Amino acid sequence: MTEDVARSKAVVLMMHVLDWAYDQATSGAVELAESYRKTSGGDPEKGIDNLIARHISYAGALGFATNVGGVVTMPITIPLNISSVLTIQMRMIAAIAHLRGYSIQDKKVKTLVFICLTGAGAVSVLQEFGLRVGARLTTRLMARISARSLTNINRAVGYRLLARLGARGSVGLVKALPVLGGLIGGAFDAGVTLGIGKAARKVFHPLYEPDFRELNVPLLPPRSKTRLSSGRATRRLRLAAI
Repeated sequence: MTEDVARSKAVVLMMHVLDWAYDQATSGAVELAESYRKTSGGDPEKGIDNLIARHISYAGALGFATNVGGVVTMPITIPLNISSVLTIQMRMIAAIAHLRGYSIQDKKVKTLVFICLTGAGAVSVLQEFGLRVGARLTTRLMARISARSLTNINRAVGYRLLARLGARGSVGLVKALPVLGGLIGGAFDAGVTLGIGKAARKVFHPLYEPDFRELNVPLLPPRSKTRLSSGRATRRLRLAAI
């Protein structure tokens, strides 16, 4: 029972950290996304490619810098590493969501951003709550997620992120060595960020597909007018025959 209580408290603490990191990450995510769109010639998909590549480099460099000191600096650098890398990864996801047409101010989009942080586990989280990866996560589909479901999904994400921290701790002995710890930490954070970028691509299906109404293309042919005109022509032919 004590272990369960401790785990629940850890998840609650993790959710507070995620909320804080989301506020930090989204404060400039839209501007960041638009800058990548602009430098990619207006192509959002190319912008996403460049965005992910750059943030993998950022996370790797930060992972190296916060672990290069070894065991002496670990009490200070480990919390700094976790919070800063998490913010970088979350800002990357939020920018991808924006480039794919989503509003990062939406609470349900926020939950999807959290799900992406689980990397390859994002697919199983979505499936667990009845959401299919590959289907368009439109407003209609997301509207089915209740507030209670959002809470449950967030908790599920919290458990998975705590498990990742355990995996991070498993390499802590190696990271305690100066320089080598920086190389291991940088590679770890870069690899995790790559997986998160792939997950964000799957979760945030593009919503910017062409709207035929804006292109002035009729959705249905004017069949009623055609039938009416052909019917009048038939009656005229019959009258002429009489």
